[in-house]
This record gives sequence, C-alpha cells and structure tokens, in this order.
Amino acid sequence: MKNPAEYLENHVFEARRPRKELQPVVAYTDAVQAIEQALADAEKYKYLLMRALRRHADDMRPAQPVPAPVGTTPVLPLYPAFEEREQVA
Repeated sequence: MKNPAEYLENHVFEARRPRKELQPVVAYTDAVQAIEQALADAEKYKYLLMRALRRHADDMRPAQPVPAPVGTTPVLPLYPAFEEREQVA
C-alpha cells in the first residue's frame, strides 16, 4: 500500500512566495485526483482484507456435528413407492 506522499509525488512543484524560500505546491485538480486514487486503493484493500478475515474465520471455526433429531417423529416418504403408484393407476 502506498503512503500518502506517493500519490502526489508526480504532481508536486515548487513555488516561491514573496520574500520566502521555495515551498512545495500541488494544484487542486492534482490533489483531488490523488485523493480519488487513494480512496479507490483503500476500497480495494478493504475488500481484500475482509475476504481474508472471512477465510480465516471459516478456517478457525470447528466443524460442528449434525445434531441428532429430538423425539421420535416418524419419517414418511414424500411420494408413494413405485409399486403403489402402479397399483393406483
């Protein structure tokens, strides 16, 4: 990830204020462009970080066994057996 100064390094020029030494200056449009680029990079890194955190959480979660059914509810077939359908038809 870039540090903040790297987004502006190509856009900085030096200007002299009256009776003062040279000072670094950035044009407004260049500053806005650098901020937009930094925000886009931050969004990309945020996505990558969240994806890595989800993967890590999935890896750390212990495998949970399927709980045994409670009670003695009979399991009935949803459709009649093949032989029964032939007899009905």
